[in-house]
Amino acid sequence: MHFTTLVPNIFYPDIKDGLRLFVDCLQFKISHKELQSPKPFCVLKKEGLRINLFQDAALAQEHHPEFRLVTLNIEEVYNKVSTSHPEYLHPSLKTITLRPWGAKEFALMDKQLGIIIQEWT
Repeated sequence: MHFTTLVPNIFYPDIKDGLRLFVDCLQFKISHKELQSPKPFCVLKKEGLRINLFQDAALAQEHHPEFRLVTLNIEEVYNKVSTSHPEYLHPSLKTITLRPWGAKEFALMDKQLGIIIQEWT
């Protein structure tokens, strides 16, 4: 078997919160949107990555995912995020830290999920 992409589905009580994190802060682009539908959703893309955002309060209550975004330049990502959206920096990992497993990491969180930004050294 061969797979090319993993696409997470992320549920928010208000999809605008997810758009603020992924589009405004992390600079994903909206490639498809149905924000006025009874069940709002959109597809976000950036450099071969894809995320599906859904507005569904019940599912958002059940699912609180955490995932990692791997980069080749963690300092660049950190500088952009910490300058433009410092409120997303996770209090437990708010600066770039070399972890025991050899990766440099910092973390973000919003009302719904946690994201660890990671660069392998």
